[in-house]
Amino acid sequence: MSLIAFELSGEHPDIPVAEVIGALESENIEFSVRYRFDQVLIVDIPNLNSNVNANASVIANIDTNMDQVSKLSKRLALTWHIINVLGISDSTLPDILNMVENVDFDEPASLTYKVRAKKIKRKSPISSEDIERKIGGVLYNKGYRADLINPDVRYRAVLTDGKCIFGRVLASVDRGSFEDRKPQNKPFFYPGVLMPRLARSLVNIARSGPGSIILDPYCGTGGILVEAGLMGAVTVGCDVQRKILLGARMNLDFYVPDHSLMFQDAGNMALKDSCIDCVVTDPPYGRSALIQARSLDILMKRSLCEIFRVLRPGGRAVVVSECPVEEWAVSASFSVVDVYIQRVHRSLTRRITVLDKHQ
Repeated sequence: MSLIAFELSGEHPDIPVAEVIGALESENIEFSVRYRFDQVLIVDIPNLNSNVNANASVIANIDTNMDQVSKLSKRLALTWHIINVLGISDSTLPDILNMVENVDFDEPASLTYKVRAKKIKRKSPISSEDIERKIGGVLYNKGYRADLINPDVRYRAVLTDGKCIFGRVLASVDRGSFEDRKPQNKPFFYPGVLMPRLARSLVNIARSGPGSIILDPYCGTGGILVEAGLMGAVTVGCDVQRKILLGARMNLDFYVPDHSLMFQDAGNMALKDSCIDCVVTDPPYGRSALIQARSLDILMKRSLCEIFRVLRPGGRAVVVSECPVEEWAVSASFSVVDVYIQRVHRSLTRRITVLDKHQ
């Protein structure tokens, strides 16, 4: 059994946790949550093993579960690092050093290392540099040698909520790629859409993955579908704004050419019953779709009933809104799993509602 820590971003207290759990479930990785700290989630993954590949400065994954965990770094958006936990201690320097002294390191002494420390929200009076230097001294005394430029092994100490989580970095998330896909950098730009990192996290919460069929019935410029498509999902989008739909096609053609887009009403979709694995959508409140529906109540009732109809039993829908949709969702026969509140700016608070269609 191995402990794996996910060092999470600070965009929201709960959404990064939900994203990790959704991604683990999508990858069919057996796990249980062991600890949850501020910006750190630690899970148990049974029968997980790792060793060091001396021919490359990476951690070699030697069983199926470990291979699956390595895939997470390519799909997660609100995580910084995935860490194989070697020890957990109180966050005082003597406790940290005592814990590191007692770690059973299995790396060959010929391999080089690098140590980095992160204090979550400055919750420790000890400087990160002092922690790195002291832990490095312990490793040096054990016969290891440092290489700050191109190390074979990266160690990380994360201090949060009075604890220090120390371990070997298995993978880091390339968050820069999401910056490259900001809405204004895409072939077609329209203001007011979700940022790529949030869109990707919602796709993970919906448990979408390679080969799954994901629908966005209010696809707009296609931002959600781009993120799902880059993960290998089969993407289907609908919209009633022809200009915006043509823009979505430009964006999807650029990033994920294999897609399906339909000019149709989300409240009356030309899709078979139970043909969609998951739904992620950000309905256009206050815009032309609302005018066509005549009221928010009619818009949401019709579309949620249609989403329920086309979603397979056991499927999940994630709906972004500016107002509560739980009552409409329950009337459409959904079960409400979670509701996350995200303050965007002074005049906008976003609600993210997670819905399940039971078997």
